[in-house]
Amino acid sequence: MTIKILIVDDSLPMRGVIKKTIKASGYAEAEFFEAENGKLALEILKNTWLDIVITDYNMPEMNGMELIKAMKQDNAFQATPVLVVTTEGSQQKVNEFLEQGAAGYIKKPFTPEAIRNKLIEILGELENAEPENSDDDLDF
Repeated sequence: MTIKILIVDDSLPMRGVIKKTIKASGYAEAEFFEAENGKLALEILKNTWLDIVITDYNMPEMNGMELIKAMKQDNAFQATPVLVVTTEGSQQKVNEFLEQGAAGYIKKPFTPEAIRNKLIEILGELENAEPENSDDDLDF
């Protein structure tokens, strides 16, 4: 089963790091979609069924918190889980993400194990999920 993941971050290199980390953590067959802010993410959500949204907090036009609020107000994707991956680390902010409906939170920098564990926690164990054999591209 292929999972569909939307990565929302205003940094193109960070979207690439998150994608490589997810692949290396056992989700090599995942199908990825990308957006540079929450506003563009909502457009993708309107046109694509997704298993999970992974979002940063600090972004222009619409930040991660605003994206979560908009998703939870729309019946079409209020059940889609959201994982926040950000440098924002205050306990108050973490609690706010969770109160608004985020399914989980990971602080940058992160490890492939942290991503894998959160994805399993949120989506359940993926059948035949094996980490990629090569760590050659994981130089972050």
